[in-house]
Amino acid sequence: MDSSMIGKIEKARRYASEANSRVVFEQFRATVQGDSNTYTVTFDKGRWSCGCHYFAAHGVCSHSMTMERVLNGMMPSIAETEPAMPAAA
Repeated sequence: MDSSMIGKIEKARRYASEANSRVVFEQFRATVQGDSNTYTVTFDKGRWSCGCHYFAAHGVCSHSMTMERVLNGMMPSIAETEPAMPAAA
């Protein structure tokens, strides 16, 4: 292994150890195995989505909350992802 690769590996380890301040997910898709089915959970432009019926009715579910916990601190806050609303006249 050449010395430049060793440096890259060391840098990758450092970045990974500092993931909460270095890595922000902007978009992804994951599957979450529930007790009776597997559900697709997505995150896009600051919005969670899940294919389960509960999410459709409530805008949150155990599957989306699972992903929030798994990615603790690595997701942008709502304030960072939503455009500013114009002030009411």
